[in-house]
Amino acid sequence: MQLWIGNKNYSSWSLRPWLLMTHTGIAFDEVKLRLGFAADSEFKRRIRTVSPAGRVPVLVDGDLSVWDTLAIAEYLAESYPGKQLWPRAKTARANARSMCAEMHSGFGALRSSCPMNIEASLPEVGARLMHDNAGLVADLARINSMWTQALATSGGPHLLGAFSVADAYFAPVCARIRTYALPVPPGAAAYVQRIFALPAMQRWVDDAMAEHEWLDEDEPYRSRA
Repeated sequence: MQLWIGNKNYSSWSLRPWLLMTHTGIAFDEVKLRLGFAADSEFKRRIRTVSPAGRVPVLVDGDLSVWDTLAIAEYLAESYPGKQLWPRAKTARANARSMCAEMHSGFGALRSSCPMNIEASLPEVGARLMHDNAGLVADLARINSMWTQALATSGGPHLLGAFSVADAYFAPVCARIRTYALPVPPGAAAYVQRIFALPAMQRWVDDAMAEHEWLDEDEPYRSRA
């Protein structure tokens, strides 16, 4: 299989299936493209050879292309049932899917105000946003509530106990919390640390730090020469 992804410093959607597959030992070849947002960019030209949607990530398995992160997760769960990518218990599995679906379609203020930027450290930006952006405050409160309840119910160390699709789905949120120093309660902060301690996450971070491919669209708070 191939997993087509964008820049590791910025591409939050790419991180989700990459982390899921790498952490659980599902073999794949990585195809990384430099993100480009113009309709005629090299990125758009290449990604459309495997997906008409023109976005990353895309999982390519033979003649099949799967181009949505939830669809990729479900395809992998069906293809590798022994990996237990979703929780075994029915209620925990339903909770995990609900959390992923909420992340998939919600938290617009967090996404737009705090784009994922692994390399950056922007605590002053985070402090200003938490003061001025009510939508971000509400998004973060919901995430803190969700995580606190999930960890209390499961007992940890991850959201539903063992690592699952849900943890891969919220890994970009962990990255945003760290980059912008967003305020979270102790339990949530410890969970963020556990995600970053995963060898697969450390590998992603190392790769992101080595890219040095600055994209103006993903650097709203800084300028690069």
